[in-house]
Amino acid sequence: MGLPKTSENGQVSMQGADSRTSIPRRIVGGLQQPLPPLAVPEQQPPKGARTVDPGGRRVVVRGRAGRRLYAIDGIRLAAALMVAVHHYAGTHRVDQPGNAIWGRPVSEIMPTVFRFASYGWIGVEIFFVISGFVICMSCWGRTPRQFFVSRVIRLYPAYWFAVLFTTGVLVAVPGVWERLRLREVLLNLTMLQSGSGVTNVDGVYWTLWSELRFYLLFLVVVATGLTYRKVVVFCCVWGAAAMLAPVSDFRLLELAANPEGAWYFIAGLALYLMHRFGQDLLLWGILAMAWLMGQLELGQRIDEVEHVSGWRGSVLIFTVFLLVMVAIALGAADRVQGKWLVTAGALTYPLYLTHYVAGTALINRLRDTMDARLLVAVVIAGFLVLSWGVHRLVERPVSGMLKRGLDTSFARLRNAGG
Repeated sequence: MGLPKTSENGQVSMQGADSRTSIPRRIVGGLQQPLPPLAVPEQQPPKGARTVDPGGRRVVVRGRAGRRLYAIDGIRLAAALMVAVHHYAGTHRVDQPGNAIWGRPVSEIMPTVFRFASYGWIGVEIFFVISGFVICMSCWGRTPRQFFVSRVIRLYPAYWFAVLFTTGVLVAVPGVWERLRLREVLLNLTMLQSGSGVTNVDGVYWTLWSELRFYLLFLVVVATGLTYRKVVVFCCVWGAAAMLAPVSDFRLLELAANPEGAWYFIAGLALYLMHRFGQDLLLWGILAMAWLMGQLELGQRIDEVEHVSGWRGSVLIFTVFLLVMVAIALGAADRVQGKWLVTAGALTYPLYLTHYVAGTALINRLRDTMDARLLVAVVIAGFLVLSWGVHRLVERPVSGMLKRGLDTSFARLRNAGG
């Protein structure tokens, strides 16, 4: 983040690596925000912050705003492992007599594991909250072009591998999942198959459709230049649209507002604003609303999709997670570091994309060869190793090539426009 500068009319603004616009900044109740100037008492800056005093007005730049939060990398991997264990040993599908994966109810095979694994689906909601936080953090000060390029190179390389890998496994290990037609597999490579009514190669891809709609909406805010005020307004407007969409009988609004996932992303955005600017009552109010709407969605998902876990336990897990994220946002985990956490974060996306269909197909073939609990652990360990390979051998080189190609393409567009 750059240093504050004084404009010709005496306003204090922030300009630098994380800001493309000049925005008035003030400290109100410990909050750095782009609001009209207010008379405030002198305050001690937070530890690690930089303070300047042009024209007799103090501006505090939070020292934590641009730092990597290693704890979030660890939480992301934990959420992915929760989802994987749930898919292998905690879903309604695997607890049915004669199911294609285990052959008999998994609650009879490993009842204790099933009891805990039945709550693992909450890892998806955790992903959505973290996505809201991380996207807001990574987009601050970026242009729409940079935002677009960052999303493409982050999402597509591992996803392309996952589509081809999973299809290959289904060819090699038939009988558990139905294989899609070639034209449907090819359309899956776009990541836009849900918009065309085409089935996902792997059921876990449904979350990507939710993510893409979030990116499209947030791109509008990025294009105008991110500020505290604009992100707050975005949270409120999107939240209102998400509440109105289900009763509006307007399909386009429901599709754009994404009522099933909106409030989780909004929670992540509010948490990042707490991290960057400090807490205030408005942000707590947005977070509280996100919790209230989230607990309702959790109950609906249990009733309509999961059928294996309880509402109270699900809400408890989600509440504890939000409180942990609040602690991280406010600096409680600033000293948590470690290269292994960076690696953990890098494994998360490939693990999530590849584990479900391919993993359950393998369990079907190996279920009589060893103890069921050991088999689940071995399969997860195998997919962790695969994920490391995907990160090193696919994501890194392909992302680099994509970035260079997209940068060149956008440079041509800019020059042609000139």
